[in-house]
Amino acid sequence: MRSKASKPHAVIRDEGDIRAGIKALRRKCPAIRRMHDLAGDPPLRLREPGFEGLARIVVGQQVSVASADAIWQRTRATIEPFEATGLLSLSDETLQSAGLSRPKIRTLRAVASAVAQNSLELVDLNRLDDDAIRTALCSVSGIGPWTADVFTMFCIGRTDAFAPGDLALQVAAQMAFDLDTRPSPEALTELAERWRPWRGVAARMLWAYYKHAKEARSGAPI
Repeated sequence: MRSKASKPHAVIRDEGDIRAGIKALRRKCPAIRRMHDLAGDPPLRLREPGFEGLARIVVGQQVSVASADAIWQRTRATIEPFEATGLLSLSDETLQSAGLSRPKIRTLRAVASAVAQNSLELVDLNRLDDDAIRTALCSVSGIGPWTADVFTMFCIGRTDAFAPGDLALQVAAQMAFDLDTRPSPEALTELAERWRPWRGVAARMLWAYYKHAKEARSGAPI
């Protein structure tokens, strides 16, 4: 007997999917309507779903967007071609010269080793459900839930992926829902249940709203 094919996982491919998600979210969530009215459509924010995409997310951990972009550009130029074996061939000193910290070098080496040894099959992750993707990625030393969730959201493009541990999402939710305190990852996960099956679009909307509010406070042009 032939095995039953698994149901394809819903993914975001283009701006049309973002608009579809926003339309659905506006119908069910007044907070999303208010954020969308202020900040407009959120950006697509998709990246390549392989080693390079995961490496870029690791580089962006716990630093500002501007710093992450600058370090990434230097890292990308240092490793050519940008492959797991290429990274493993370089010394720590060379990688540090690109602006990478020692913890990030350790994480990148762990990811590169897992990919090179075929213990992490990044190209096959799109076949798994979101929880299984997180488990597979978090099995690599240095990869935590935030990195796994952001990879699922931006590199695989899952419509319902969400990163409750992200500080900007927590702050945006606090502002949007007028909460007394910034929600914990657990509280934000519970709050985000109302946005299923479009939590990935809701997250993009929260980030866009956070950026809008930050620029408005600074007096920078919107």
